[in-house]
Amino acid sequence: MNVSQDLSILHLILDASAVVQVIMALLVGVSFMSWYYIFRKWFTVRKARGQTEEFERDFWSGGDLEVLFEEATGLRRESGNMERIFESGFREFKKLRRQTNLEPKDVIDGARRAMRATYQREIDGLDSHLAFLASAGSVSPYVGLFGTVWGIMHAFRGLSNVGQATLSTVAPGIAEALVATAIGLFAAIPAVVAYNRFSHEIDRLSSRFESFMEEFSNILQRQMR
Repeated sequence: MNVSQDLSILHLILDASAVVQVIMALLVGVSFMSWYYIFRKWFTVRKARGQTEEFERDFWSGGDLEVLFEEATGLRRESGNMERIFESGFREFKKLRRQTNLEPKDVIDGARRAMRATYQREIDGLDSHLAFLASAGSVSPYVGLFGTVWGIMHAFRGLSNVGQATLSTVAPGIAEALVATAIGLFAAIPAVVAYNRFSHEIDRLSSRFESFMEEFSNILQRQMR
């Protein structure tokens, strides 16, 4: 028996017990899903950050709010998160302002509530699938550890039928069990790193959205005077 050949990764996986193979397959599937969501979220956050910066430049350049509103509601391009917050707030402001029985404070509060509702939807969209990354990062090592424990138990049960235990008989069973932990860590580490990174980026965007809502509310309040 060639020990080095027996200890190759592919051989260890193929020779593992059925339970350990199922756990490995599950972890590989979780890893693929994690990478899919990582790349998808990376493009989403990058696009949201770029659209936010572009809208902030247009908004603070001193342009007409009516023109910005028409551009935001137009069909020429996809609007960004902050642009949709502005659109909902300004639409509600224009609608309530036409009602003569409302106080200026009620008009501003209505616009602020509309922006807050849109803000929550936008943040929920940016936060989508982050829970999966968090779960993959926290659970995968324990699933891999369970596979390792099961594999070691299976290896020791096999040793009970061997008259004399040597390194060549112990090593393959222990090694194939440890592969499950390695795959669990391989699935968990990128998910944890990506979750922390995306959470930080989304928190920064959330702060920019909230600051914009406050500043835009002040601008609308000045227009009511």
